[in-house]
Amino acid sequence: MTKDMKQAALDYHALPAPGKLRVVSSKPCTTQHELALAYTPGVAEPVRAIAQDPAAAYRYTNKGNLVAVVSNGTAVLGLGKMGALAAKPVLEGKAVLFKHFADIDAYDIEVQAATTQAFIDIVAGISPTFGGINLEDIAAPECFAVEEALRARLDIPVFHDDQHGTAVIICAGLKNALELQGKNLAAARIVLLGAGAAGLATLELLLALGAEKQNILLVDSKGVVRQGRDDLNDYKRRYAAATKLHTLAEAMRGADVFVGVSAADLVTAEMVKTMAGKPIVFALANPDPEIRPEIARAARADLVIATGRSDFPNQVNNALGFPYIFRGALDVRASSISRPMLLAAVQALARLAHTPVPPEVLNAYHLKHLEFGPDYIIPKPLDPRLMLAVAPGVARAAIESGVARAPYPEHYPPA
Repeated sequence: MTKDMKQAALDYHALPAPGKLRVVSSKPCTTQHELALAYTPGVAEPVRAIAQDPAAAYRYTNKGNLVAVVSNGTAVLGLGKMGALAAKPVLEGKAVLFKHFADIDAYDIEVQAATTQAFIDIVAGISPTFGGINLEDIAAPECFAVEEALRARLDIPVFHDDQHGTAVIICAGLKNALELQGKNLAAARIVLLGAGAAGLATLELLLALGAEKQNILLVDSKGVVRQGRDDLNDYKRRYAAATKLHTLAEAMRGADVFVGVSAADLVTAEMVKTMAGKPIVFALANPDPEIRPEIARAARADLVIATGRSDFPNQVNNALGFPYIFRGALDVRASSISRPMLLAAVQALARLAHTPVPPEVLNAYHLKHLEFGPDYIIPKPLDPRLMLAVAPGVARAAIESGVARAPYPEHYPPA
């Protein structure tokens, strides 16, 4: 990032008032009568109603459209353990995206917790306030234990976006890239670099979509995750391969797909040259990818490449997923976010990239033309069609998978 851009980012957050969020009342309170309704004595009536029937909170409070964006600051962006307070700009930003893209209210909550269990207990303790919990910037493998514990304890959606949001967008883009390259997911040889939250969740969702476990090699900072290694945690051990391959370079020979959710410049042009014909490279490390697109394309003219950056084609951006996944979940009062809901989001995003791109999207990105192809395998984050493309499918999947507690919304397209 240039010096000017760094200062612009600081100014954006500081001016004209610090931060990116504020609370605005949704009801008038300008007369004595309105004050009596908003607070005492009128507020006693919804209190009594909710005490008698907890579900009434969805009628009389903002619970049903309110998400907590929660972190302990142990894995902030790609910066590492920056602390709970330093995570606040990121969480405020996530709340802005919730509101802007899906009209969901969100509070950022930064938790200073001494232990993982303390963090879990704090989040569980505040959960009655919210219709959903979005976990953010929590280091692996701690994040897996946190999500599993909260999903077991709570009756509202708990979603770790760094895991499942990333996985949904990767899988949607990969589905279309495989189609373009004439490849089949079940037969594709896949190398996945990065065995943290995003990598493991992506691997699980790929398997749910039809990838074969024996065709996937997971690679971490110490090499191929293989049987016989004595340094694997329980989450990595599930995917340890029976292979003699040790290095990333060895793993990439003959691979159809590379997915990187790791760090900058770990993939060389020589590695890309050794991949199978018509390879697919998802170099998603931020802000700098595992290999830059111009280097990868110079090595292989027949590839399809995606990154996590907005200044290259095919940006894998979580903003394509989490607002609309939560919108669909909240609109049917889902008790959790099920695997079918994630798969529905994958399919909806993949389908949308096949449809004609409207002028407002072209204008937003200063483009004259855009259509499904090597440089457009996934929708743009500013596409206004995303809401009605993704949320209804997620809502339908919630109903069909038995986690919905409200009917399919009347304002959605016909089911």
